[in-house]
Amino acid sequence: MCVFICMCASLLSIFYLVMYVAFLKQPFLLMLWLLLQIRDINKDFSPYRKKNQTTMLRFAVTLFAVITSSTCQKYGCLEGDTHKLKPSPEPNMHECTLYSKSSCCYADFTEQLARSPVIKVKNSYWNRCGQLSKSCEDFTKKIECFYRCSPHAARWIRPNYTAGIRSVPLCQSFCDDWYEACKDDSICAHNWLTDWEWDESGKNHCKNKCIPYSEMYTNGTDMCQNMWGESFKVSKSSCLCLQMNKKDMMTIKYLLSESSEESSSSSSSSEEHACQKKLLKFEKLKGKEGEQTR
Repeated sequence: MCVFICMCASLLSIFYLVMYVAFLKQPFLLMLWLLLQIRDINKDFSPYRKKNQTTMLRFAVTLFAVITSSTCQKYGCLEGDTHKLKPSPEPNMHECTLYSKSSCCYADFTEQLARSPVIKVKNSYWNRCGQLSKSCEDFTKKIECFYRCSPHAARWIRPNYTAGIRSVPLCQSFCDDWYEACKDDSICAHNWLTDWEWDESGKNHCKNKCIPYSEMYTNGTDMCQNMWGESFKVSKSSCLCLQMNKKDMMTIKYLLSESSEESSSSSSSSEEHACQKKLLKFEKLKGKEGEQTR
C-alpha cells in the first residue's frame, strides 16, 4: 500500500511538471526530464523495476508524442484542401512568390492567381459583382496567398478548426491602403466566409445586391475585421503587424515570440521598440539597394 501511494505521488508530480513544461513548449526538455524520472523511480522501487520501467516508458513516450505534436503545429501548415503537411521550397511559383522559399501551397495552385483578372480560386468566384480592379485584385491576392501559402499562418490557427485562422494582426496602414484600392469596386457579401449562397457544386452566388465596398464597409478597419470573419484584426502596433510584403519576414520574428502578445506588459513595448529599430534598418538597407540599381 505504501509503495502504491508513493508511486501515485511520483506520477502526480510528473503530471504537474509535464503540464508546466508543456506550457513552456519545450518538448525535448520534457522528454529528458521524463527519462530521468523513470530512472529515479526504478531505483526507488527496485522490486518492481521491470514492471515500472515498462509502464513509465509508455507514459513518457505517449506524453512526449502529444506535447510534441501540439508544439510543432506552429511550424506546420493549416489543414485546408490546398495545404501541404509541412512548408517546403517552391521555386517555380507563378504567384505568391513571397513564400517561395518556404511555402504551404504547391506551385501549381498559384497558376489560378497568376491570371488577371482572377475569375475564381477553387470554386470561389471573385467576379460575382463584376471584375475587380487591378489594385483591388492585388490586395485580395495578398490575402489569399497568405492563407494558402504562408508557412506562418498556422501560428494563428483557429481553435477547433485547423483549416482556419483567427486574429492575424494586420497593420493599420495595410488595411487603409486595401480599402482605398477597393472602395469603388462592388461586393455583395459582407463576410466572404459565410454570406454567400452555395450551390450543390460548391460555387458561390450572391444572396444580396451588389454595392460599392465603400457602402459595405465604413473604413479599412471595418473591412479587415469583417470581410474574412474573425480571420484578421487590426493591430494596435505599427510594427508588430503584417503588411503582406518582405517586411513581414522581419516582423514575424517578434510575432512568433511568446512575449509579443499586444496585451502583455513591458515586454511588449520592448519588442515594439526592437521591431521598430529593425524595421528602420531594413528600410535603409532597401533604400541603398535601390540606389545601387539605378
